[in-house]
Amino acid sequence: MRPDPIRDERSLQAALAELSKHDPAMAKLIAGLDSIPLRRRTPGFAGLAEIVIAQQVSKASASAMLGRLKQLVVPLDAPHILELGLEPLVAAGLSRAKQSTLMGLARAMDDGTLVPHSLCEMPANEAMDHLTALKGIGPWTAEVFLLFSAGHVDVFPAGDVALQHAVGWVCEFDGKPDQKQTRQLAERWAPLRGVAARVLYAHYGKVRGMEELPV
Repeated sequence: MRPDPIRDERSLQAALAELSKHDPAMAKLIAGLDSIPLRRRTPGFAGLAEIVIAQQVSKASASAMLGRLKQLVVPLDAPHILELGLEPLVAAGLSRAKQSTLMGLARAMDDGTLVPHSLCEMPANEAMDHLTALKGIGPWTAEVFLLFSAGHVDVFPAGDVALQHAVGWVCEFDGKPDQKQTRQLAERWAPLRGVAARVLYAHYGKVRGMEELPV
C-alpha cells in the first residue's frame, strides 16, 4: 500500500512505518536514527526559490543567500520579485543563472504557466514534465520540490551527491554510485523511494555529523 503524501508529522510517521514493512534493512536504519525531520516547504515561489538557490552550492552558502534575499524582498513571492527586478537577486549574491531562473519562475507564476499548488496534486511524472519545461529547472530541482513541497512518496533525487553517498553505504556499493547507478539501486524501495530518500538524507547527516541536513 502506498501511503498518503507526506505533509505533516502524522503522514511522515505512517510513511516510515510502511517503508519499514517494505524493507527490513531500512527498518533497522530508521530505528537507529534519532529523528527524521519533516522538512516541509510551502509549495510556492519561496519554496522553489530556496531549492534553486541550493543548486550546486554548500548548505551554508545557500542559507546565507536565501537569508539576504528574504531581507531584501518582503514577502518573497513572485509579484515582489517582478516589481523589484534583478537588483535584490544581485545584492543577495545569486549567480546570473539563478537570477534568470528565479525571474523565469516569477513570470511563469504571474501568467499562470506555473501553479505550484496544482503540481502537488499531479502524478509525479506529470509534475516533473511541467517543472523541467521551465528554463533552469532540471530533474534535481523538480524532484526535491516534489519530495519536500508536494510530499510525493515515490520520487528520488538521484543526482544529489548526499543521496549517492548514502545509497552507496546502505547498498554496500563499491565506491560512490553515479546518478544512473543510484537511480537503479533506489528501485528496491519503489513505490516508496521518496520515503527512503528522507531516511537516507537523515542517515547521511548522522554519519557526517551535520547539524543541518543537505538541501
